[in-house]
Amino acid sequence: MSGQMIMAVAFGGALGSVARYLGMIGIGVWLGQNFPWATLIVNVLGSALMGLLIEGSALRWNIGPEMRAFLTVGILGGFTTFSTFSMDVALLVERNEFASAGLYILVSVLASVGALFGAMYLVRQVMA
Repeated sequence: MSGQMIMAVAFGGALGSVARYLGMIGIGVWLGQNFPWATLIVNVLGSALMGLLIEGSALRWNIGPEMRAFLTVGILGGFTTFSTFSMDVALLVERNEFASAGLYILVSVLASVGALFGAMYLVRQVMA
C-alpha cells in the first residue's frame, strides 16, 4: 500500500461519486421517479464498465496497478459498488464455483436489504 495508490483510489472515488450523483439526477429527470431507474441504470452501466476494464486490461491493455485501482476501485467503486459485486460473482462463475456464486448473490442481497431494514427498525425504536 503506497501513498500513490491511496491517492489514485481517493481521486477516482471522488470522480465516480460525482458521476453517480449527476447521472442519477439526469436519469431521474429523464425517466421519472416512480421506479428506481437511475439506480438500475447506474448499476448495470458500472458493471458493464467493470467488465470492459477488467477483461481489457487482462487481455490487451498494459496499465499499472495505480491506474487499475484508480479506474476500478476508485471511479467505478465510487460510481457503484454493485460493479465490484458483479465482478466477484463473475470470478466465482469463471472458477466454476456456481454454488458459491449463487450463495454469494443470495446472501448479499438478502443480508444487505435485511441490514438496511434492521437498522431502520433500530433507529425507529430508539427515536420513538
